[in-house]
Amino acid sequence: MKIKVKFFASLRDRIGRSEESLDLDGGAVTVADVWSEVVEESIPDGILIAVNMEYTDGSHSLSEGDEVAFFPPVTGG
Repeated sequence: MKIKVKFFASLRDRIGRSEESLDLDGGAVTVADVWSEVVEESIPDGILIAVNMEYTDGSHSLSEGDEVAFFPPVTGG
């Protein structure tokens, strides 16, 4: 299954790239699986996640061609 992964703001800096394409093997793949594949740790608290421009959480199951975006926590007023 091929998906596109995007990282924004400080996550982009931390991970060292703004996006990448992944070709994942196996059956059900969640957003949390993608994060673990790329970052090799569990998703930190406060990270915002979107799949195909809709906010979701780490348990969201992915499909071929999905775009996953990770955003750092936002503060301010």
